[in-house]
Amino acid sequence: MGLTPDDVERLDCIIKRGRPYHRGDHLYRGGDKFHSLRVITSGSVKTYSPNEDGGEQVLGFHLPGELIGLDAIQDDCHTCSAIALETTAVCEIPFSQLESLSAIMPSLQHQMYRLLSREIGQDTEMLTLLGKKSAEERLATFLLSFSERFKQRGFSASDFFLSMSRHEIGNYLGLAVETVSRLFTRFQDENLLRVERKHVQLLDIPRLYDIVQGCDSAKSSQSRV
Repeated sequence: MGLTPDDVERLDCIIKRGRPYHRGDHLYRGGDKFHSLRVITSGSVKTYSPNEDGGEQVLGFHLPGELIGLDAIQDDCHTCSAIALETTAVCEIPFSQLESLSAIMPSLQHQMYRLLSREIGQDTEMLTLLGKKSAEERLATFLLSFSERFKQRGFSASDFFLSMSRHEIGNYLGLAVETVSRLFTRFQDENLLRVERKHVQLLDIPRLYDIVQGCDSAKSSQSRV
């Protein structure tokens, strides 16, 4: 159930477009009062929360077309912080007005349910990733996730920029930064990808899927027997 042109026009009337955020600017911080959901229109955003050591735990990376702030709906305040990883533009959708529109627009309400469902699904996938997968499976999953998300937005699935640092990737995946760097080097040596700073080209997507499914490591083990 998609939005009709009339629905889109009514939704557009409540959207606020503000100034761009620069790298390091916070869109909101944990504990801030919740007013609006935000749709990223360009750039990228990292969400994070403080950890027990006084550092940060990276919760996710968000790309153009993606919605952030859904975590704040229940308690009416943000449970994590969001920071721009590069120059980033967003649209703000005041939640009280969105609720009013959803009550009279079933198609919009349906879209909201889909977004919430996707958010829950991503959280579940992340728990599985950290709980059961090896280091190489985690990085392969991470790269393929970005590949698919860029593809869904009409961009190249095999040639893209990662705006986050290796340290941030490691934090998100539960890996040491040295492990992340070593795996990028290994994947490059095995002609799975090419990396130049933050520019990534995936050269063998099927084999990355094999790694995620544990097939590639099994083949490697057999070849050494």
